[in-house]
Amino acid sequence: MDYKKAGVDIEAGYKSVELMKKHVAATMRPEVLGGLGGFSGAFSLSKIKEMEDPVLLSGTDGCGTKVKLAIIMDRHDTIGIDAVAMCVNDIACAGGEPLFFLDYIACGKNVPEKIADIVKGVAQGCIQSEAALIGGETAEHPGLMPEEDYDLAGFAVGVCDKKDMITGENLKSGDVLVGMASSGVHSNGFSLVRKVFEKELTREGLETYYEELGGTLGETLLAPTRIYVKALKSIKKAGVKVKACSHITGGGFYENVPRMLKEGTRAVIKKDSYEVPAIFRLLASKGDIAPEMMYNTFNMGIGMVLAVDPADVDKTMEAVRAAGETPYIIGSVEEGEKGVTLC
Repeated sequence: MDYKKAGVDIEAGYKSVELMKKHVAATMRPEVLGGLGGFSGAFSLSKIKEMEDPVLLSGTDGCGTKVKLAIIMDRHDTIGIDAVAMCVNDIACAGGEPLFFLDYIACGKNVPEKIADIVKGVAQGCIQSEAALIGGETAEHPGLMPEEDYDLAGFAVGVCDKKDMITGENLKSGDVLVGMASSGVHSNGFSLVRKVFEKELTREGLETYYEELGGTLGETLLAPTRIYVKALKSIKKAGVKVKACSHITGGGFYENVPRMLKEGTRAVIKKDSYEVPAIFRLLASKGDIAPEMMYNTFNMGIGMVLAVDPADVDKTMEAVRAAGETPYIIGSVEEGEKGVTLC
């Protein structure tokens, strides 16, 4: 008896590491010390000393059951972008710069080429957010997971000067809400998505072309989560102080927007201020999902919401566009009970 007969292929693990090295190398920053393969990832904090009052920010998350679609479609090179996005967007909306990322892949069987594809996506997400991929773990779980299954999660660390943190404390009535467009469903609500499209969850079903989507169902649902790090950096570089910020993830507008508000303020968002992507209209009609439930589950086409002073709106919009994102003026802040009104 040996480890391989027990279901764990050590040689496959070695091959996975070799195949992913080129992807990891593309994410390196000058602060990274050492290379891939150590017991821990090392990152120099020398530049942080230049800050008046440095604050470390962290985020950890996964891709939820969106992974199941990647498995059905046998397409694994973008799901890693989602894992990175879910972590670094949280750091960015607090005013931080992501520094480094670590991934964790649990799989039923280590297929080196598949693992390398997953890490390729993780590396792409790190490149988009300018974070270094300094380590990770691939764990083979025979007997616990089916051979074809895997799960992906990650952890990111960022930093910002305390004076630059986005806290919402200076929010006031009259501030303008700017939304940044999402790429679709992102990585939340997929348990409901899978229930609505239960009959379509086959390779053939997901490869079906939908006229209203302008692509196949699988392509639309697997579209990677937008990473807003560069947009927020662009806004800061333009000299705009973002007063409050919310990453629209699980819980949609109703759960996430209030998290950016201080007591005595209320967000008022106009649903007709931007066009809701076709995938959400299809979900609502096919699943007979009430509007309130849609906005309480999905991002509905807005992945990040910012609050800025009215005088800074034009500069904010320009900075977001310069970073390659699409901004909309979606509402305003009013006095009232902490919460959100969609009208």
